[in-house]
Amino acid sequence: MSTRSSPYASGPLEPRGHGTPKGHNPLIRTSDRVELWLRRVLMVVLVVGLPVAGLVVGRTTYESSIRTVQTQSAERQQVDAQVMSITENVGRATKEQAEVRWTDDSGAVRTSSARLKPGMTEGASVRLWVDRQGTVTGPPLTKRQALANGWFAGGFTVISVTAGVFLTRAGVRIALDRRRYAQWDAEWGRVEPEWAGRFRR
Repeated sequence: MSTRSSPYASGPLEPRGHGTPKGHNPLIRTSDRVELWLRRVLMVVLVVGLPVAGLVVGRTTYESSIRTVQTQSAERQQVDAQVMSITENVGRATKEQAEVRWTDDSGAVRTSSARLKPGMTEGASVRLWVDRQGTVTGPPLTKRQALANGWFAGGFTVISVTAGVFLTRAGVRIALDRRRYAQWDAEWGRVEPEWAGRFRR
């Protein structure tokens, strides 16, 4: 069969080492090279960047939480308060809103509203956390909670980076496949009339 009329006839491929660079595959397209380098970059991100990102974010979150632990521990204290009245009883399964009274370190009597466990009665004694302004608040953050925050942030970062890597790879693969299909359609549009003409002869 003659190949003069075929635009793809360029003679036999030369063996490696005789005109063709070593390791060069003439069938590899630009999109194939892009995909290959992308895979290498993403692999480096997974192997090197992923643990580094997890450690950095986890440690940063832990150190920030520790500073919060120190600040809250210095600003909050527990006091013995007395329930003055139940202002809102919302049921046995939820906390109750009550007015409480206690004496601070300076001897001043303070009153405030607080949410207490269900079943409290007037005159009962409760332990509450208050800040320097005498406002009822929650307990300070603990070191164990700070450590848990660090682990959670680091783990979430690892999951997010991993998901981002796989989504990036999938998105680029879809885009490259669309480009390849378009190129194949364009090439087939040029070649198909010649092949069709040969079969009609």
